[in-house]
Amino acid sequence: MSDDGGPLPLYHRVYLLLRQQIAEGAWPPELAMPGEHELAETHGVSRITIRRALQRLEQEGLVLRRRGAGTYARPPQPPKRRENLRGLLENLLAMGLRTRVRLLSFDYVAAPPEVAAWLELPIGSVVQKSVRVRSVKNTPFSHLTAWVPAEVGRRFRAEDLAERPLLHLLEAAGAHPARAEQVISARLADATVAPLLRVEVGSPLLWVRRQVRETGGRVIEAIEALYRPDMYEYQIALVREDGVWDVQRETADAEAEPAV
Repeated sequence: MSDDGGPLPLYHRVYLLLRQQIAEGAWPPELAMPGEHELAETHGVSRITIRRALQRLEQEGLVLRRRGAGTYARPPQPPKRRENLRGLLENLLAMGLRTRVRLLSFDYVAAPPEVAAWLELPIGSVVQKSVRVRSVKNTPFSHLTAWVPAEVGRRFRAEDLAERPLLHLLEAAGAHPARAEQVISARLADATVAPLLRVEVGSPLLWVRRQVRETGGRVIEAIEALYRPDMYEYQIALVREDGVWDVQRETADAEAEPAV
């Protein structure tokens, strides 16, 4: 990570990345985090920079530093809010048809606890996992990691996923998407995602986690998406009826050109 004279000091950018990883549970609280030397190598910075970032995290109670024993993560437990979405699936399908996708990986894996809970399956159930990058006019705007129950995923091939939107494939597989719930937050681009989206490490991204259900209520897809905020926007129209605000329309779209 280079210090290119951006608005944030280098140590602060490292602090933000580490804070994000702690919040996501990258290091179990009972095990020591990597040492300063290893963290410095991972992020391409000096140990002094890592030390300053860890000091900031310690001040905020996000790490516990024990002399001679190492540094331990203390992830926060913020409440999560979920919204029921109506009308979003059609928009996502249309966006999939007018953008290009590059399939980075495709495999069947044992579902880790979080993914299993998301898909409402037993831990260790076999699921299809795919990682894709979507682009408009040869400019990448989203990084997508999707999980699908194996019994559904085995009805289409990796080649199909590289050519057609996943929602189309789910329909063709007999699992008809009916509704979705999603959480929208923010995340920083790490060293893996940043080059794929052509942004700097530490750049802010929109972070969307979506759960799709079929008509009968079964979860048929769980997806984690990272979007470049200069190329993607999400809009909600609200209407007030009988004193209660309700969602009238949701749209999610990618710009044809990056914002200047």
